[in-house]
Amino acid sequence: MIRDTTVPDAILAAYGLQEARTGSLGKGLINGTWLIEAGDERFVLQCVNPIFPAEVNLDIDIVTRHLEAVGFITCRIVPSATGELWVPINGQTWRLLTFIDGVSHDSLTSPQQAESAGRLLAGFHHAVDNLEHEFTSPRLGIHDTAKHLAFLRETLRLRFAHPCYADVARLADRILATADGLSPYPKTPDRIVHGDPKINNLLFTHDTDVAFSLVDLDTLARMPLPLELGDAMRSWCNPAGEDDQVSEFCAQLFEHSIRGYADEARDWITPAESAAIVSATEIILIELAARFCADALNECYFGWNPDKFATRSEHNQERAASQLHVVESLVAQRQNLEAIVAAAF
Repeated sequence: MIRDTTVPDAILAAYGLQEARTGSLGKGLINGTWLIEAGDERFVLQCVNPIFPAEVNLDIDIVTRHLEAVGFITCRIVPSATGELWVPINGQTWRLLTFIDGVSHDSLTSPQQAESAGRLLAGFHHAVDNLEHEFTSPRLGIHDTAKHLAFLRETLRLRFAHPCYADVARLADRILATADGLSPYPKTPDRIVHGDPKINNLLFTHDTDVAFSLVDLDTLARMPLPLELGDAMRSWCNPAGEDDQVSEFCAQLFEHSIRGYADEARDWITPAESAAIVSATEIILIELAARFCADALNECYFGWNPDKFATRSEHNQERAASQLHVVESLVAQRQNLEAIVAAAF
């Protein structure tokens, strides 16, 4: 590994790592991430996206201390040489994390992976369920579907001069029409959740299909548990991934994911929460489609892959269309999916 010059020398100095080797790590859409190698030690360095306030690190520190105390494998924030949880430089927030040696996947490839992922997420939820903590950086409205749909409509009103407007508007019309058919979401209690349990935020062991840790904890918050599960299912049960319009909702992966989750959670999750999982998954898919679609015109939030797409707008259009295909597939299988949940719980 050679020295990555995009990492400021002052950041490495703040952690006493001036002689460390650095290289980019992962495919995250939000935070810049680097692997740091200092002798036999490895760390993860991140430049935190400004959508997250620096104080989010206070929440991460408290939750990960709690997780570690109950035996849950988790990363920890490494304080700077002066004992700070983050280092601000040039208006950016940087932090150093312990390194967890595992494998992340862009999609699930087997029922065994799905079942293990479900068990891991349930174990995480159970581990933090008794934590009394008021979050410094609450993610208010993150799954306020009406707000995201309204934002898409407002974006359409304001961004009419965008060169891709006609294509995006047609896609937006389909998303908004699908959203009109949503059933009201049932009221369930707020619990502490990961907030972004997409499949590549789970780490698996190198030689097995066992999921053992969750990473990218900036999204920790309290919100209804079914919405967290819906966010997981929309990611885990779409093997084609977000960048492929030839996508569908895989009932087999859903069944094994829910089975694994229920094995760990059926004694403490409420009947109302489990009964809302399929509806919540539909809501999350439509919501994410709307967010991708809006950013196809705003081009300011989601990262993008310039090796595959000519513009950020093109990438976000592909993502939005993919989510829409998956929700249409889910709706066609709703009766079977509801039966799977009922049997598991």
